[in-house]
Amino acid sequence: MSSQPKYTNYLINETSPYLLQHAHNPVNWYAWGEVALAKAKNENKLLLISIGYSACHWCHVMEHESFEDEQVAARMNDHFICVKVDREERPDIDQIYMDAVQMLTGRGGWPLNCFALPDGRPVFGGTYFPKENWMQVLDGIFKVYQNEKEKVIEQAISITQGIGDISPLLNLHEKSVLSPGDVEEYYQELSKSFDMEWGGSKGAPKFPMPGNYLFLLRYHYHFKSQVAFGHLKLTMDKMALGGIFDQLGGGFARYSTDGNWKVPHFEKMLYDNAQLVSLYSLAYKATHDENYKVVVEKTLCFVEEELLDPNGGFYAALDADSEGEEGKYYVWTKNEIVSILGKDSDWFCNIYSITEDGNWEHGNNVLFPEHFPERTEKLIYSKQRLIAQRNKRIKPGLDNKILCSWNALMILGYLEAYEAFNNNSYLVTAGKAALFLEKNHLQDDGGLFRVSTKTKKIEGFLDDYSYTSLAFLKLYEVSGDEKWLKLSEQLVNYVVGNFYDRKTGLFYYTATSDNFARKHEVHDNVTPSSNAVMANVLLRLGGLLERKSFEEMAKSMVQSMTASIKKYPGYHAHWAEVMSMLVFPVIEVVICGSKADELAKAFRNQYLPNVILSYSLTESSLPLFRNRFVNDKTFIYVCRGNVCERPVETIEEAFNLLNFKL
Repeated sequence: MSSQPKYTNYLINETSPYLLQHAHNPVNWYAWGEVALAKAKNENKLLLISIGYSACHWCHVMEHESFEDEQVAARMNDHFICVKVDREERPDIDQIYMDAVQMLTGRGGWPLNCFALPDGRPVFGGTYFPKENWMQVLDGIFKVYQNEKEKVIEQAISITQGIGDISPLLNLHEKSVLSPGDVEEYYQELSKSFDMEWGGSKGAPKFPMPGNYLFLLRYHYHFKSQVAFGHLKLTMDKMALGGIFDQLGGGFARYSTDGNWKVPHFEKMLYDNAQLVSLYSLAYKATHDENYKVVVEKTLCFVEEELLDPNGGFYAALDADSEGEEGKYYVWTKNEIVSILGKDSDWFCNIYSITEDGNWEHGNNVLFPEHFPERTEKLIYSKQRLIAQRNKRIKPGLDNKILCSWNALMILGYLEAYEAFNNNSYLVTAGKAALFLEKNHLQDDGGLFRVSTKTKKIEGFLDDYSYTSLAFLKLYEVSGDEKWLKLSEQLVNYVVGNFYDRKTGLFYYTATSDNFARKHEVHDNVTPSSNAVMANVLLRLGGLLERKSFEEMAKSMVQSMTASIKKYPGYHAHWAEVMSMLVFPVIEVVICGSKADELAKAFRNQYLPNVILSYSLTESSLPLFRNRFVNDKTFIYVCRGNVCERPVETIEEAFNLLNFKL
């Protein structure tokens, strides 16, 4: 019989895998909420807010070193009210305290540990602390609060004033006319960070930034820049060849710890893989590079095998660790390879840079080819044998949260893959996931839940709405089913009614202001800026539905952000995308008639970033289809700024109107 845990705290009633991992710590953890805040006020204790996520390696390290240690826990329990936060469930809380720690220390990351007044205003914080340092911090903060409380309160006031203030980033009173020069200026600033040997940005660690690479693809389309295209190709090739990409099972790890994409932090996140599927699919349209097709196929196989919920949604992440060791599931000694592949081992080891001493640490090897190997039967069979052996290992832990925004990104990935490769199963999977969100996340009043569980309801944030409205809009464009267009419009109307900030013309991250700081998310991070995506949706919907107010709102948002976009290019790629759509106006292609789906496929197979495609096989009440159906005919209408060319019947004629050559 298994023994009962020695300790159980309030997290035992939570549903987040990350919070449940800490439910048997000796620390008296609370989840974020009124219970913890009220207790801190009643006992006049500082809050100790510790934020992380289930796939975070250093979160596990700090838990083992400090939060499982009875001596450390006693110090924490005696002097503080301790709160654990899953940053993926509550990004609104994470944003506030991340801003505070970055203001205090100049850096951020997870685990994030922040001390705050009983009302939540932050006073001090940092990231990972080794045990001895952590004990010193606990004692020091406690003593200062006991002896110099006024000083602590002044610090909290100062920090709080800086949190959420985006006014320095905005040019609200200078609505300049956007031009191709603005896009060119953005590219020139971005190019200063290029690593010309390994791709991506200079230095280490290296994070995949799909938004930046998608901008390069778009920039090359408009400006015919071979330098931009060359850097894009270099980056995508190096990532696909790196240890950051699972050469056996597919899928991308979070980032590489070095400067050449070789050794990853081995956690695999849904949002990374979703965005990279979109990137490689769109790049395939432009290049027809078969290696990119393989990357997409293998990544989606990984997603379906490891992250697909039976009901159609997608789980959040796979951990970096198994059996307490980072990467143990993924790495190999040369002896293991020899024992499995026998006479083929030398050949395989040569391809994947495997050595006796190991190309990583402790004699272990990360599969790291220098070039794309030829996909021979021998290679495929060798990989199958290694996968079969790897499947016998203990797998990394699964975070089975289903997050609305991340699922929307994955839907977009599947739809881009469907367009690029004409694989109908991708469209089916995307459709099932969209139905899952509709059933489990869409509320009766038009709002969204962020997380779908039976017992916990967390209201959606701006990224949930903006990503989902974009995913539904894309599903409409691909399937022709007007239901998804109407749902996209419904979500946008809800956002305008509940998130809009009239002072800045942007959208708040939260629908309510129950925290002391109500923030705007304007920068790209590991996921796109929710405001930038919202501007994208407004611009697209405005054209499709003849909603001029939507288009003007999107334009105003980009104009307000122009100075920040050009000053910090690495964090504004999705704003630059919308800027490009305004500078190089969107072209609406409308196809009406019984052969509309067949003709639409020809457009979907091409990289046409400023084309918004709509089609219908039957009469429709939507404005863009009005008076455009002719019996026994299928017509293609190419429209710019509400002015349409004469309708044509062939793809060749339509592409001529677009000045696009097949």
